[in-house]
Amino acid sequence: MELFKLQNVSKSFEMDGQQVQALKGVSLGLDAGDMTVILGPSGSGKSTLLTLLGGLSRPSDGQVSYRGQSLYKMPGAELAAIRNKSFGFVFQFHHLMPELTALENVQLPSRILRLPPEECRERARSLLELVGLKDRMDHKPGEMSGGEQQRVAVARALVNQPEVVLADEPTGNLDLKTAEGIHDLLWEACQKDGRTLIVVTHFEPLAKRADQVITLNGGLLTKKRG
Repeated sequence: MELFKLQNVSKSFEMDGQQVQALKGVSLGLDAGDMTVILGPSGSGKSTLLTLLGGLSRPSDGQVSYRGQSLYKMPGAELAAIRNKSFGFVFQFHHLMPELTALENVQLPSRILRLPPEECRERARSLLELVGLKDRMDHKPGEMSGGEQQRVAVARALVNQPEVVLADEPTGNLDLKTAEGIHDLLWEACQKDGRTLIVVTHFEPLAKRADQVITLNGGLLTKKRG
């Protein structure tokens, strides 16, 4: 089933007084339950595409649809609710709250949904165990390695049981071995529950697992497999 559909999507913005076109007329579809990898050099539009899919940035032209509905024609409150409940985000720089423990960081999205406090805690505990951090739940980010912090970020992305996980260069600042572990973790966690996984990366070996591979260059869709 087609989950996302982009129709002739372009995105431009101003940088240093000049207009930059990050995406140029991109059209594609992404199916539910698939893993899609977005490849391309720096500045090719990969992260811009992910923010459009995740409801974080409005296209300049064209339409982005999720489950047959135009994301950017929705009322703001409805779009925000979809982002928090249906989408989970993992970024290169994990954006953990430094004053909170791993357990408290993972609970944040479910707290926003106003789930019962004990359910929030149990979901967070279970996910931290899943990502191999059973003994690090009470540690703050500054007391953890980069790989451990990224594992916390993965757990946080999964806590609301999202339909879609969007990951933007989630291992770009990690060594190769740690990066492979994070990729394995993301893939296995999404496979387990049939989630849709969309990953922006420079890490081409990850593409071997993907159901669909999209390559961007200069804001253009230059290659598609799957």
